[in-house]
Amino acid sequence: MTVICFGDSNTFGYDPRSYLGGRYDADSRWVDILAAKTGWEVRNNGMNGREIPCREVVFSRSADLVIVMLGTNDLLHGRSCDEIDERMERFLRALRIDRNKILLIAPPPLRYGEWVGEQTLIEASFELSARYSALAERLGVRFADAGNWEIPIAFDGVHFTEEGNRQFALELCRYLREVGSI
Repeated sequence: MTVICFGDSNTFGYDPRSYLGGRYDADSRWVDILAAKTGWEVRNNGMNGREIPCREVVFSRSADLVIVMLGTNDLLHGRSCDEIDERMERFLRALRIDRNKILLIAPPPLRYGEWVGEQTLIEASFELSARYSALAERLGVRFADAGNWEIPIAFDGVHFTEEGNRQFALELCRYLREVGSI
């Protein structure tokens, strides 16, 4: 099975203790842990700072699953939940892949930290989950809410800790098992 993980710095495996965009080791990145636990070919298409693309992104039609987890950077750059919802809908509609092969994940909510100091930002990150759930239902794509997975977040209020990456991978495996992908 081939899985493409398309996301931001949390998908990339960004280590917030690094000043130059460094990554956690492979055994501490959720994408690599997912590959190790499943034996699948899992491609990491995470990128630091990525927002929801405004242009079409082409994924291989041979991919069995495309996991999309974006929206955090959009919030951090001042976009409203309405704007994020609209951007995500346009992005997902433009994907030239069967909808049943798309898994939209609502990222864990932001927490107070070095990058997050506003309650309104935290509240918006919680709202994103409900928006994505409704969007997934409208479009007929799979949906998972990582906000329910109790992911440990680093001191910055945004990025997964090493333990958070492991927890995310375990919860994602549990979800995929429940829906019959494993």
